[in-house]
Amino acid sequence: MSDATDPWLIVGLGNPGPEYAANRHNVGFMVADLLAERIGGKFKRAPKAQAQVLEGRIGPPGPLSRRVVVAKPLSYMNLSGGPVTALRDFYKVPLDHVVAVHDELDIDYGTLRLKLGGGDNGHNGLKSMTKSMGPGYHRIRFGIGRPPGRMQVADFVLKDFSSTERKELAFLVDRAADSVECLLAEGLERAQGAYNS
Repeated sequence: MSDATDPWLIVGLGNPGPEYAANRHNVGFMVADLLAERIGGKFKRAPKAQAQVLEGRIGPPGPLSRRVVVAKPLSYMNLSGGPVTALRDFYKVPLDHVVAVHDELDIDYGTLRLKLGGGDNGHNGLKSMTKSMGPGYHRIRFGIGRPPGRMQVADFVLKDFSSTERKELAFLVDRAADSVECLLAEGLERAQGAYNS
């Protein structure tokens, strides 16, 4: 069983490369980038894993401060499980201290839902992680809504956020980063109460 001194692994899910950077599917990377900015460090290539990582602490100094590794897998989304498992092994992170931040089709745009465990709901990044490690990790689900009309899901998630969505995006990414900090400092129930909408 994990305890307060164990590190946390915060994984932003997305696809590497500038052509994907502003896609809906890359909102996990956006949250990871903001957390890195708050910690005050730069991502570097991970030892023994296909990922970029930043090590630091989240939370106020004292007993609520948590040791974290913020990570962005450099595999494509549907292969995320390999790099995440390698990072988990390298940093000795208990499964319930892994947090995946990802886009979620079945929730309205900008809505957050935090949970522990569960299915992958067709999300290829989660499917790959669960296949590698089992389902017992935390998820921060960032709603992107369903595709309009007859647009294919794959096309929708690999498109950039619309101009209307971008007006709120920075605020929503900020809120998602806050929810990560709350989860680590105060636990899932408190974070769900504050951020699940």
